[in-house]
Formats: sequence, C-alpha cells, structure tokens
Amino acid sequence: MDTARFETLIDSVRRLIRQDVVPREAEIEEKDEVPTDIRDKALGMGLFGYALPEEYGGLGLNTVEDVRLAIEFGYTTMAFRSMFATNVGLAGKVLVNAGTEDQKRTWLPRLAKGAIASFALSEPEAGSDPSGMKTRAVRSDDGGFVISGAKRFITNAPVADVFVVFARTGTGARPADGISCFLVEAGTAGLSVGPRDGKTGQAGSLSSAVYFDEVKVPRSALVGDAEGVGFTTAMRSLAMGRLNVAALSVGMTQRLLEESVAHAKNNRQGGHVIGEFQLVQAMLAETKTELDAGRELVLAAARRYQSATDIKIGPSTAKLFCTEAAVRAADRAVQIHGGLGYMRATPVERLSRDVRVLPIYEGTSEIQKLIIGRALLRADGQ
Repeated sequence: MDTARFETLIDSVRRLIRQDVVPREAEIEEKDEVPTDIRDKALGMGLFGYALPEEYGGLGLNTVEDVRLAIEFGYTTMAFRSMFATNVGLAGKVLVNAGTEDQKRTWLPRLAKGAIASFALSEPEAGSDPSGMKTRAVRSDDGGFVISGAKRFITNAPVADVFVVFARTGTGARPADGISCFLVEAGTAGLSVGPRDGKTGQAGSLSSAVYFDEVKVPRSALVGDAEGVGFTTAMRSLAMGRLNVAALSVGMTQRLLEESVAHAKNNRQGGHVIGEFQLVQAMLAETKTELDAGRELVLAAARRYQSATDIKIGPSTAKLFCTEAAVRAADRAVQIHGGLGYMRATPVERLSRDVRVLPIYEGTSEIQKLIIGRALLRADGQ
C-alpha cells in the first residue's frame, strides 16, 4: 500500500477507535460482545483482511504497516482486534505462507470479506510447548485423514467458519517432527466447540475448547499438501504474532499513560492536585520511558522481520519487553488512581485485567527468554 493510502487508513482507524469503540467499552464489557455496527464499520474498512495479499482481496499491508496498525488497536478493548485477529494473523498467515494456490483462492477472499478463521494449536497439555500435542490425524482408506483430539483456549472458536488445525501425522527424531496442518470447516461431523471461556479480562473476545471426534477431512484439507511441516508453519506464524502482541502492548501502554496523566491532572488529595506529588510524577515518567522504548523496539523489530534479517530474536525481544512493560504500566495506573483504580467503572481497572494475558499468549515471557538465549548461543557457535 502506498504511503498516502496507508496514512489515510491509520487516521480512519484512529477515529473509529476513539469515536466509536472507546465510548462503548463499558457496553462491550457488560454484554461480552462487540456491537454489530462496529463490526460492520471495521469490515467496511477492510480490517478483516488488512494483512492478506491484495490479489486475494486483502489490503496487502507489509510488516511495518501491520505493526503500526496493531499499535492503534491496542488503545482500546482487545475485543475489537480479536474480531479479525486470526484472519490477518496466525490463521491467515498459515494460508499465505504455506497454503496451496487452491486453498488460498478458496479461503483468503472469504476471510477478507468477514468469514472467521481460528488457529487451533494449543492443547490442555501442550501450551508453551506445542510440539507435545496429542491430537492425531491418521490416513483414511480414501486418502484423506481422520482427526481426533482436543484443543484449548482457541480464539474465535465459537464463531469460526474454518479451523486451522495442527495434528500429529507421524513420528520423528524430535517431538516437533510429524506435525501437520489441516483446514477443517465448521459444521464438519465430529467437530464440536465447548462453552465460551470465562476469562479475567478481554470481555467480548471469544475463546473456547474445540473437540475432534474422528473428524474426517479430504486430502485437499492438508495445508500445502505436505505432511510433517506443520510445526515449522506454526512457528513462522507465531513469530509474526509476537510482533503484533508487542505492538498491541504499546498501544495499551499509551492508553494507560493518558488515563494516568488525566487523573493526575484533575484529582486532588489533601488540597493538592496529585500530579504535584513527586512519586506520582516518577510513576508517569517510568511509564513514558518504557512506552517510548517499546514503540521503537517493536518498529525496529518489524523492519528487521520485513527485510528477513531477523525473524526470530526480534519478535521475541519485542514481545518480552513490551508486554511486561504494559503490565507494569497498568499496575502504576491503578496505583495512581488509588481506590478508584480498583473500581469497575474506571477504565484502568478493566485495562489492568485485559493486559495480564499479554505476557502469556503467543508464547509466555519465559518461553521468549529461552528463544532469545538459545538463539544467541547458537549464533556464537556455542
């Protein structure tokens, strides 16, 4: 997308978020869903396919543009981006990076027009290390596959039209060997979705367990028409997902800072505006410093990812720093608000619940440290 068009898109998204979404955050929290009119506006702007190639109906944003847009999404309730996150992120990238031409032409235009994809990787005993998955897909007599197993914490599963499912089709020297990826349409016999998860935060963002009871799929459902490459495909999508989560964290930190500054300017204790207290100023300064550092870190990581000079360490360092910084910013924001920060009617209270999952999904902070450390040692030849 050319620069002028992209800047127009950024401005439009910013207005939509601040004028339409932010004023209705309490409604989204109460009803646990994003209003239809907001969804329709996002769809009309092309957000359900913004990172998908233009030839398949998307907007074709590059990595840096994708990250800049994610920073804007992070300013409001995570449920807004969650509507289309797997379309343009994890599930959509699997199709873009590894799908056959027929799979791309079948599904990518549908996703760009509002169909929903879910990325079914995590399992009850295989979260941080998906190579330990137990879901299996065995060959059927007609050349297709039969999938059996269960997935957990699957975003948008209750409303998904297609599931990008990872299952073990063979064995190898490493646990990651023998994992393949499949496209399973909603409504396929044997596929069922559990009740919506009750989460601490991120109301309106749907997730649930998904069960596969001898689900039969044709050979054409095998992504890329290749067995045993599913783990590599998943990790490639997750690396980009980590950049997106880092960017969302930057957007949320910006919102937390603005809420904190506004409260510090307009509220008094002991006859003084609380912003006059040096310890309050110190907390604001810490959040501002981490915000600026995080923004530059994620944009630099996005540039390196886009140029393919760093597709592993950069996403992990950005996610590790930015998500942890957002949690610290939320803690400071609640502290600055005092008792009000613990009240459900205060935005920072909701944000403090929403932010807590950021260092967990798309790979925990502990996993990011392992990825970074191991990569550094390999680079040094150790």
